Amino acid sequence: MTNNEKHGAFRAFRNRNYTLFFCGQSVSQIGTWMQRTAVSWVVYSLTHSAFMLGLSVFAQQFPSFLLSLYGGIVSDRYSRYKILLVTQTASMIQAVLLAALVLTQHYSVWGILSLSVVLGIINAFDTPARQPMVHDMVNDKNDIANALALNSAMVNIARLTGPALSGIILQSFGAGVCFALNALSFLAVLASLLLMRLPKFTPPQSKKKVFTELAEGFSYLKQTPAIGLALLIIMLLGLLVLPYDTLMPVFAKTVFKGNAGTFGYITSFVGLGAIAGSMLLASLKKGTDLRKVLIGSIAVLGTGLILFSRINTFHVAIPFCIIIGFASLMPMTAGITIVQTESAPHMRGRVMSYVALGYFGMLPFGSLLTGTISQKISAPATMLLQGIIAIVISFIFWRLHKTNKKRQKDVIETEQAEATVIASIDKPMSMS
Repeated sequence: MTNNEKHGAFRAFRNRNYTLFFCGQSVSQIGTWMQRTAVSWVVYSLTHSAFMLGLSVFAQQFPSFLLSLYGGIVSDRYSRYKILLVTQTASMIQAVLLAALVLTQHYSVWGILSLSVVLGIINAFDTPARQPMVHDMVNDKNDIANALALNSAMVNIARLTGPALSGIILQSFGAGVCFALNALSFLAVLASLLLMRLPKFTPPQSKKKVFTELAEGFSYLKQTPAIGLALLIIMLLGLLVLPYDTLMPVFAKTVFKGNAGTFGYITSFVGLGAIAGSMLLASLKKGTDLRKVLIGSIAVLGTGLILFSRINTFHVAIPFCIIIGFASLMPMTAGITIVQTESAPHMRGRVMSYVALGYFGMLPFGSLLTGTISQKISAPATMLLQGIIAIVISFIFWRLHKTNKKRQKDVIETEQAEATVIASIDKPMSMS
């Protein structure tokens, strides 16, 4: 039995730095999901508007769209470790300010949206640094895919527990306590970063102009269509499918006639399914075709959305929440893993910034679009449409995947045939 087989789905924990990172981020992510749930509930409770829910997501994600490419350049130029120390500290301060506003009863929808913009600016620099930094934490590069899958599992465990805790705290103590607990959770990730022992950062010898480096990143994407295709799928999902979660407060309060606890449980059951999906990804054998996983999970997500949209009772909807969760982050995780493992090391930060641009660029517009359409045709009809779109996307890219595989097979067979002909010509000549 090989060492990788022995450790199975948790083999990345052999790396001390990664284990520290995982533990610290686990606590912080629970706080993040508590805050995210509380923000959505407060905005919907104040406005009763699906459009305002979409606007709240837009406010957080759009700054990341504007600045993520620059964040990728910063990630390639400077120590990602130091960048994370700054961004995580800034995120903690943002949570403290949000808690102070709510606890002192000086908050408004526009105040919450303004602080969401601040968090979006912070994330524009945090995401391009945090994702590639996994490579610095893992000594055996064969463990990279496993580490990324465990990252997804970590987020989804938080997605299970954070909203459920948030629902309970919202009912008992209010949104301010949720925001205060999120601020405290950042102490765990800061402590884990300070305990790490990472290789000394070596800055690049030459620093080019920002637009030159952006152009190099875009040119690299054009030269590597396999990465570009994964990015295109992420962009389409971010615009047309993944903003389904914008509608969840509407389902909780209007469709299911529930309260903050109902909303928290819906999000938690989605998180439960997502944990199962993440563990499946972490357990995949080396060499598994992640593109098949990516495309198949989109089809499952579409099916789950269609079925969920037809339900008007919370308890009946629970299994479909789990199905949605199982498939919701698998495409993103598979796509990011493809990008991470197939990108050249010196381009990884910029490529991840394009991924962040694609996702954070499409998601805010998708959330606005989802909220606007929901106001016109209702939340259930909007989610039904999203499910149908997901299935269409999976079908189109499955056909493209089969075509590319056939083209690659034809190229290999042609090269083998040419090699055989050359060998048969050279053999008599050598004998003579």
